[in-house]
Amino acid sequence: MSSTEHSTSTTPTPAPADRTEFAGRTALVTGGASGIGLALARRLAAGGAAVVVADYDEENARKAAAELERTGARAAAVAMDVTDPASVEAGVRFAVDTFGALHLAVNNAGIAGPSSPTGEYPVEDWNRVVATNLSGVFHSMRYELPAIVAAGGGAIVNMSSILGTNGFAGSPAYVAAKHGVVGLTKTAALEYAAQNVRINAVGPGFIDTPLLRNADPQAREHLISLHPAGRLGTAEEVAELAAFLLSDRASFIHGSYHLVDGGYSAP
Repeated sequence: MSSTEHSTSTTPTPAPADRTEFAGRTALVTGGASGIGLALARRLAAGGAAVVVADYDEENARKAAAELERTGARAAAVAMDVTDPASVEAGVRFAVDTFGALHLAVNNAGIAGPSSPTGEYPVEDWNRVVATNLSGVFHSMRYELPAIVAAGGGAIVNMSSILGTNGFAGSPAYVAAKHGVVGLTKTAALEYAAQNVRINAVGPGFIDTPLLRNADPQAREHLISLHPAGRLGTAEEVAELAAFLLSDRASFIHGSYHLVDGGYSAP
């Protein structure tokens, strides 16, 4: 199949959300002001959850929360730097104080970092990527878990990547961090299953974002060609998988790593 044929594949429209699915529950979404995080916030709000949009970019977090409120959802925004444990602790406390409890969390905040071979990778960029993409997930769960246990249980989804199971030349920090998220997820799931908290990870393929839409056409077509489905994924498709894992429909799923990658990892 040619790259041109790849790019003509159509994207299905997700079914409307059940507006009672998450009724009475509070959800915290890190990195929730844009991209996959915003799609997740919208999906959880559409399912009836009260949503706290947590993001390093407080202004856009407030805009996202205001958008959700215009749909009739309960929503609030909080500034959060996942590399700073004190900031995360304050954000989780804000969620509990605002809506009375915390039941659901999606740890989605992350950054890409530069492209460079491992032997030339800048140390400061390694530290920054790992601090955000791996330590940020640990910091988030460190404070989310006690709150969710106190609420009687719930669920967490950690956002990994297809690069949580595959290598990718030029991205040693990102790949290492996303592999680490999978291991951290499995460990926490073992620890908290008996306390009625389910913890799982999601691994998106390359997602159709403004950044990729504006990329060099040949580079974009190459990325499309890596996905047997013949297209890039959408943020809404990732949100649907995460919503399922957070819902009672996934009640016996603990410590799993679920790909949503158009077949990227199948070969």
